[in-house]
Amino acid sequence: MRTRLKGLGKWGLLAAWVGGLAGVASAVFLKALYAATDFRVAHPALLFGLPLAGALVALLYQRLGNGTEAGTKLLLARIQEPDEPVAFRMAPLILLSTVVTHLFGGSAGREGTALQLGGAVASASQRLFRLPPDDQSLLLLCGLSGGFGSVFGTPWAGTIFALEVTRTGRPRVEALLPCGIAAFVGDFVCRRLGIHHHVYASATPFPTLTLPLLLWVVLAGGIFGGVSRLFTEGLHGVQALVRRLPIFWLRPALGGLLVIGLTYATGTRDYLGLGLPLLTRSFSPGGVVLGAFALKLLFTVVTLGTGFKGGEVTPLFCIGATLGAAFATVTGQPTGFFAALGFVAVFAGAARAPLACAVLGLELFGVAYALPLALACSLSALVASKRSIYAQ
Repeated sequence: MRTRLKGLGKWGLLAAWVGGLAGVASAVFLKALYAATDFRVAHPALLFGLPLAGALVALLYQRLGNGTEAGTKLLLARIQEPDEPVAFRMAPLILLSTVVTHLFGGSAGREGTALQLGGAVASASQRLFRLPPDDQSLLLLCGLSGGFGSVFGTPWAGTIFALEVTRTGRPRVEALLPCGIAAFVGDFVCRRLGIHHHVYASATPFPTLTLPLLLWVVLAGGIFGGVSRLFTEGLHGVQALVRRLPIFWLRPALGGLLVIGLTYATGTRDYLGLGLPLLTRSFSPGGVVLGAFALKLLFTVVTLGTGFKGGEVTPLFCIGATLGAAFATVTGQPTGFFAALGFVAVFAGAARAPLACAVLGLELFGVAYALPLALACSLSALVASKRSIYAQ
């Protein structure tokens, strides 16, 4: 009993330490990201620097990356086989490169950066405290939970997310408490450092749950899963295609040129960056055009598939919410309700993490959504591709 209590005390302190560092890192990153976004909006000509910015980031990783280019996929591999530590250089490299992506208008997210920041400080903590290599796996899980929970302000989802995306056939029950501590401490620290997370308000009152409405939810869940699959396969397909280019720095340079071309072809800058204004409008009837989800998907697949750094999750939120709004418009259903379901369900399918995404939806939209969220996220994951956005 004493040994077990000692172990709980040790991991409680380590999880709080890692979660706190992840919260600090997320706060620094989010402040830099918001500043870069505001500066880009104020100076639209920066978009023309996107190809050069992508090439320079690729050269930076080639010179200094030393194996960290795989990003979140590297962290997941180290969790499964903690044979060597994660280089701390991953943290400054991913922070800088993601801010550069957003400064010049790439369509990317932020969770990949937060996960890598959390993983880097977790691995550094293992070396700092001279812990055995076997402890790295659990520390990295705490880092992922702290990063996810703090960057989105959703600690319950952060707790479950790290465990769900790294599952290997058996649940890691022993990691649940440390991951929870890391996620809640990370979120607390991030908020205390002045970060205010975006609030997604629906202009549509929550509808009465009837059998016909739940059948519409089932249909929507299948559609969300199909678009998740399209995103995942499109992302992996673009990555495989650009690998054929022998000059590595030309890949993001070409991607940058394509994003510029798409921006002028569509006549709007709504699909650049995180896409938060577009996402917000999707909760109001008539707030977005029917094809907005497809355009955001295209912009994001081109940006991330050609080698720009960032994350997939916030663009997936945007793709899902705009898809939900389009579904509601076509079927005559409540716009805000289906935008909320799409918000999390498309991500659930792409990450193959229906439980974490359902919990994420509960944290963002309230417990009234429990049943429709469970249905939409489960069906989306069932229909989506068997490989996730985090697959090699």
